[in-house]
Amino acid sequence: MGARARAIFPLALVIGVLSYLWTELSLNFTFHWNAVNIPGEGFDLPKNFMLILPTAFISWGLFFAAGGDNAAFGKIFLATVFGSVAALVTMPLAFKTADAPDFWGIALWVGIFALVLVLILIAGDWYYVAGTFPCFAAVFLWWIATGLDGYVPNGGGIDNSLVTLARGAAGGAGIGAGAGLLSQPWAWVWLSTWVTLVCGIILGLISAKVAAVITPKPRAAPEAA
Repeated sequence: MGARARAIFPLALVIGVLSYLWTELSLNFTFHWNAVNIPGEGFDLPKNFMLILPTAFISWGLFFAAGGDNAAFGKIFLATVFGSVAALVTMPLAFKTADAPDFWGIALWVGIFALVLVLILIAGDWYYVAGTFPCFAAVFLWWIATGLDGYVPNGGGIDNSLVTLARGAAGGAGIGAGAGLLSQPWAWVWLSTWVTLVCGIILGLISAKVAAVITPKPRAAPEAA
């Protein structure tokens, strides 16, 4: 095994194992452990707080993009706070400004907060805007996936229950994936996304620390006689 492979393989192995564990944890938590049982369906009805499997990989990747060290952890943690809170404020402003099917309300406030998030760069190098934008977007991704609660009539989070699920999307379960299976109130969209983003940074830090421990150290060059 070449020197490059010896340096990369331990990190790849750790990330592979942690990815498996995270996938098992997040999916079981969302669809079995923190959920209402649906007899005979296989999947259960998720409660309002979810762990969002793919979202953690966003902040995990951002951690390594920012340097993969303790300083990167701090930068990306702040990015999750700034990005997700901006989205949290954007959602109610958007649906108070305009209702579906018009999207200009969302577009207007996304544009305003995108401007603000970039302007914060003026405050100093501690602010990592390249990490803030993906975190900002992650909240909107989940808001759209779970039915745009608050924006779309009968969107996600409206009567998210077994009774309305049985009636289907037309009966009030929401327009999220699975006829409302993933419907979620907009405030819980933010909380679920932010917590999951933080989980991703923690996974990044663990993977970096463990890989550093198990990576073979280069041999010292023999001293010249």
